[in-house]
Amino acid sequence: MKLTVLGASGGVGRQLVTHALADGHQVTAALRSPEKLTERHERLTVVRADPLDAASVKTVVDGADAVLSGIGQAGRHDPLRPASTSARAVVEAMTATGVRRLVVVSAGPLNRTGAGQSFLSHRVFGPLLWAVLKDVYTDLERMESVLRDSRLDWTAVRPPRLLDKPGEGRYRHAVEAGPAGATITRADVARAMLDFLPDTRTYGHAVGISR
Repeated sequence: MKLTVLGASGGVGRQLVTHALADGHQVTAALRSPEKLTERHERLTVVRADPLDAASVKTVVDGADAVLSGIGQAGRHDPLRPASTSARAVVEAMTATGVRRLVVVSAGPLNRTGAGQSFLSHRVFGPLLWAVLKDVYTDLERMESVLRDSRLDWTAVRPPRLLDKPGEGRYRHAVEAGPAGATITRADVARAMLDFLPDTRTYGHAVGISR
């Protein structure tokens, strides 16, 4: 497949590029500062693009079979609201170019119903995280709202706390629910996002994942 990876210099984005190439895909890695991505491969094209600008995004998604976005949690009080702003730009660009499949990274605490979670996760740790990271999670909620209002075949992957460790090559997942688990590696998040690409059961849904 021809894949475009947005936010390719971030923790999840880098893993998406690495795993997509290992799977045999042709990858366009889009990022504001191309020099930040040092990986080189005959099936990898690294291009400069602003993920918050629809016109810029359009140039890198045109002709792709699918788009994966590693643009998720930003710093607290980030005035750019990168997740939701990028989602609007991506939806506009993909709609204009006729590209339909989109997989993005979100966050486990957006599971407000508590489906699949333990009592402590839902009633104790979840509210604590929201109190500390309200701006971040509100931005991600807006991102998911933008996707739900679109006509794209989208999937929002909701991981718990992310770890910079070697991937285990396995994960648990649940559609519109959050499997119990407090952590997962960024490598396994990328693995899941690529695995979900052809899975029509995830279209139009948030999918909780954990190790």
